[in-house]
Amino acid sequence: MTGARMRGSVLAVVFTALTVGGCAAMQAAPEPTLYTRVGGREGIALVVDDFVNNLVRDARVNARFKGMPPPAVFKLKSSLSDQICDATGGPCAYVGRDMKTVHKGMKVSDGEWNATVESFAKALDTRKVGAREKGELLGVLGSMKADIVGQ
Repeated sequence: MTGARMRGSVLAVVFTALTVGGCAAMQAAPEPTLYTRVGGREGIALVVDDFVNNLVRDARVNARFKGMPPPAVFKLKSSLSDQICDATGGPCAYVGRDMKTVHKGMKVSDGEWNATVESFAKALDTRKVGAREKGELLGVLGSMKADIVGQ
């Protein structure tokens, strides 16, 4: 092989390696977390605020919230926001008690559970959370049912 052909072959190999490497580097960025897709901490806080307001207005569950002092309502909203933030891949850490402990002795019924899920879904709709994200968030909530209902 002549020097010119050899250089041409080497250049072709280098070009191919750079092209393939460049394509690999140009791959799509990883998909944003659910946390990001629902609007981050602010989006979650807005959903939680609507969710708690829906619960307070719902006759099927509002007896559990009557007489709750404002600091307790604030703590509830903050804990829920942290829990959702943590569960959706956000930078928050939920440090509250587990759901089984929190609901022990409350004897939450299936009807109350359904009202709670409906209130959450309504809050997601109010805040125009996308269908995919809504499904994922309801799935997170649904995974807690056994630790909440009947405890």
